[in-house]
Amino acid sequence: MTTFSRRDLLRLAAGTGAAALLAACAGPGGSDTTDKAATGNGLAGPREGDISFAHWRAEDKDVFEKIRADFTKINGKISVRQDISPSADYQSTAIQKLRGGSVGDAFTAFRGAQFLDIAKAGVSADLTGQALLQKYESSLITAGSDGGKQLGVPYQLVFNTPLANTDLIGKAGLGEAPKDWQGFLALADKLKSQGVAPIAWPGGDAANAGQLLNVLVVNNAPTDDALGKIETGEHKVTDDWFLTVLKQYAELRPYFQTGATGTSSDAALALFAQGKAALLATGSFQVAGVRKLGATFGIDLLAPITTTADKAKYEGVHNATFILGVNAKSTKQGAALAWLEYLSDPVVAGAYANGTAQHVTVKGVEYTNADLKALAPWLTRKTALAPRFQFTNLDVRSAVENATVQVAGGKSPEQAAEEAQKVIDQKKK
Repeated sequence: MTTFSRRDLLRLAAGTGAAALLAACAGPGGSDTTDKAATGNGLAGPREGDISFAHWRAEDKDVFEKIRADFTKINGKISVRQDISPSADYQSTAIQKLRGGSVGDAFTAFRGAQFLDIAKAGVSADLTGQALLQKYESSLITAGSDGGKQLGVPYQLVFNTPLANTDLIGKAGLGEAPKDWQGFLALADKLKSQGVAPIAWPGGDAANAGQLLNVLVVNNAPTDDALGKIETGEHKVTDDWFLTVLKQYAELRPYFQTGATGTSSDAALALFAQGKAALLATGSFQVAGVRKLGATFGIDLLAPITTTADKAKYEGVHNATFILGVNAKSTKQGAALAWLEYLSDPVVAGAYANGTAQHVTVKGVEYTNADLKALAPWLTRKTALAPRFQFTNLDVRSAVENATVQVAGGKSPEQAAEEAQKVIDQKKK
């Protein structure tokens, strides 16, 4: 992980930390911002106090601890505590915790339904016009806006495209990634004949089972926003294009590991890391976890192309997520904003990226991590924005994703679609 030099710290102190140092020099009640903070804070409030940073990535804890320690060196009046919840728990309970204001002075949100729900609840402070926004690629932070306001900044640029063990793929005699569905099935056959599971899929973990849906939808859907329109009734899971998706899940049954529909995310990760599966059907956000388990093989991304080569629009899927925000209910918004400003510096963002093996949305970051370098060509490939996050109704999304699990478990695509549509019709009312 990157260690900051004295020169880096001085530069940061002159940049993002300067306001904090100036605030520290101001006397009590000596400025409008202090008065404002004393009556309820706001983003211009004092940059001091103990703040909570709420997120769901336990695998990033050590990297954030190092960043937090460096932040404290130049922001002596602010201390940061990480409040980490498992992703499934965070998805379902974060908004209630944030509303109270005692947890998550600075927080993260998943793109899509959770971000929109938090925004609707008035928990996200308006960051529009804040200088930190200039540090980001503007095209990659649109998922953090709502109603014309920038209510958060997506920090991670991840690829929701299966990880591939390039050693196993090479042994299967693959010169290049299959360009169509039949080519992908042929690859899966070769991998299976070598005695490995072609695909490790965490079908028992709702949060990650749906990642595979992203790549199976993007080239089958009639429009880029078709998946999200299932909850408005403009499309149904009984439509021919979605039945094609479900039928492809059925075709993949022989290539998932044994007991796939009950497999946890950790178990699928271990199967891939141990070289017992050639693909891990989640995404680049698990590369660090794979390495942590001792894997030394080469890693690339490989998406099943679900159509013929001439009809394929996308090579894979990406997402801009882990949306950073300041809690509008917090009495320490000034300190929370200082933390976000620090995370937005290219040097700090680079430390996070290289320490966690994830690309970021911040401009000017130097990637030194070997896996990030290996996956860098995907930054310019034609990938679609992950469609599963188009849903704003999580009950509808669960019904859709559960249909894929049912089919993988043996149910016919037609029956699974009909049953799911009944649930969707009830939940979207």
